[in-house]
Formats: sequence, C-alpha cells, structure tokens
Amino acid sequence: MEAYWHWFCSVLAGEPGLQEKLLERYGTPGAVFTAEEKELEANFVKSRIRIAELCRSRKAWDFGKEEEALRKKGIRFVSREHPDFPRRLLEIPGSPGGLFVKGRLPAGESPAVAVVGARECSAYGRNAALWFGRVLAENGVQVISGMARGIDGFGQWGALQGKGETFAVLGSGADVCYPARNRELYLRLEREGGILSENPPGTPPLKHLFPLRNRLISGLADAVLVIEAKEKSGSLITADLALEQGKDVYAVPGRLKDALSSGCHNLIRQGAGLAVSPEKLLEDLQLFPKNRTLKEEKNKMALESSEDLVYSCLSLQAINLDAVCSRTKLPPQEVLGILTRLELKGYAREIYKNYYARVS
Repeated sequence: MEAYWHWFCSVLAGEPGLQEKLLERYGTPGAVFTAEEKELEANFVKSRIRIAELCRSRKAWDFGKEEEALRKKGIRFVSREHPDFPRRLLEIPGSPGGLFVKGRLPAGESPAVAVVGARECSAYGRNAALWFGRVLAENGVQVISGMARGIDGFGQWGALQGKGETFAVLGSGADVCYPARNRELYLRLEREGGILSENPPGTPPLKHLFPLRNRLISGLADAVLVIEAKEKSGSLITADLALEQGKDVYAVPGRLKDALSSGCHNLIRQGAGLAVSPEKLLEDLQLFPKNRTLKEEKNKMALESSEDLVYSCLSLQAINLDAVCSRTKLPPQEVLGILTRLELKGYAREIYKNYYARVS
C-alpha cells in the first residue's frame, strides 16, 4: 500500500482537495491506480487536465526505481496509513496523504508549539525567537516551523541551543534547502530533528505551496506562537489555520507603532494569548517549566554582583552602552568588560556597535 500512496502523493502534490475527492470515490490509491482512464475522466470532468496527467504517470511509474531514488536521497515516504504518521495531522481538514521525511518525525506523545513570524525581523524579534525556542525545547516541547529566514529559523536555532527537538515543514521538496542561506540549519535539522514535506523530492519552492505547508505547521502543533508579523503576513495565515484546526494562538507583543508588531497586536486584540515569556507560555499550556526555581537560583549564582547589575539593565530590545552606564553609574570601560563576560556566558549579545540585548 505504501508504494501506491507514494505514487499518489507524488503525482497529486499540492492538490489535497483532488486527493480527497479521488479517495472518497475509489477508497485507496491502489484503486485509483487501476481504475479505467475513461472512468476517471468521466467522474472528474472539472479536473480533466490533472486526471490526464495522472493517467500518463501510471504508465511511466516504476515502483522499484522510485523507491530506490528516495533511498539515495536519504528520504523516506510515510503515508497517512503508516503507524509512524503524525496523529495530529490525521485530525486536521485537508490532511496530507503522506509525508516525505529527512531525519525524524515529531513524536505524537510530546507537546509541540509552532514558532512563526516575520522574515525581515528586528533584533528584538530575533532575540525573542531564540529565547522562546530555547526555553520551550529545554522543557521538552517540540518546536515546529518552516525554516524560513527570520523568526522561523531563529526559533529553530533556539530549540537546537536548548538541546531539544525541532522540525521544519518545507514548501518545496524535502531535499531542497530553501532559503539557501539556511543550509547550516537544514543540515542540523537533518541530523538532530526532522525535515518534512508533502511534496516529492526536487519540487522547487513555488509560491502556491507555502500556504498549503502552513496548514501542516499549525497542524503538527498544539499551539501557534507568532513573533513579529506585519498587518498582512503569511504568519497570520498560519494563525488563522490554527484557529480553524482548534489550536491555541499566542502572540508576542512589540513596540507601539512598529509595523512589524501590528499583526501581533491585532491578534491579541482579537483574543490571542499574550506571550510575555516562554515560562508564562508553558504555564498557559499547563507544561510547567522543569526545575524553574533551581535554574533561576543557578543563573543568579553564576553572575557576580556587578554582572547582575548590568544584566538587569538589558532586555530583548537593544540598549546603548551609554544608557547602561547611566543606569549603573559605572564607567564605560568597566561596563564593556562586564558585557563581554556576559556575552561569553551566553547572557548578552551585541546586536550592533555598542548596542546590547539580553539573550536569556
């Protein structure tokens, strides 16, 4: 059966509606494969062009050769009837017939949160995505995203920093790294998480495939977290799909009048959960942070009093060196030395020249 599903999902990739109609009529991909061409054309007049392509594909499809091609690319195909198929996706409208996978699949028994947002994000958004991704992962939450540049990618980098599980759903084939600049992240996910797609290998990142993949990002998660989104943003499509699927939606607030925060503020106005910290988000999801008190004490002990003083001046929004000096009443050279130590310990990051932000 898996072989027929592989053929079915490869030929009809990007058309979940037609897939469902064919399955409603014939029951299984195997029955579609053996159905008479004239019968198929008569039953699906409105889709005659795609039906003609499907019929031609049956004549050229070599099951053994196609299976070997997947193996050589390090990809496996998992149909919705396979026991490893993510159960969350079985519960959404337009459930895919199968997935092409590099690495692992998300674990059904573990909680999962999708982290999405602006591609052209700010330093504030980047730090927030890293922070949420890391803390969620440290607490056993799987981070789902689209490996896009900006918030998606930073959320997944944060999850890797937290030594947790993170999975990317691509709008291309699982063997196509898009965007190319995220090659290092792609390779890390292949080794330490998973790369998923409902499109066959070699599929380029076509525009119409991205809204379709968004339903899988939200579908694989228990909740969707939006970090920075303009008023009209692809991330809001994911949020809408999540609501249709019965999932919770959360948004990170930003600065007033900031275009990158307008989408998040609108979500909050419409009833989305307010995500002020990953710990609060974990509490809202009833996934209480592990050893939070112990960890906070450990962090506090790891900082000297002067470091703690400087660290208390930092936030996710970058602050100028002069402002830190003014608040701490310490000379610039001493503050610079402290900030350098905080960077080495992983508590601070220089965003641009003499501007620093909190990392954790």
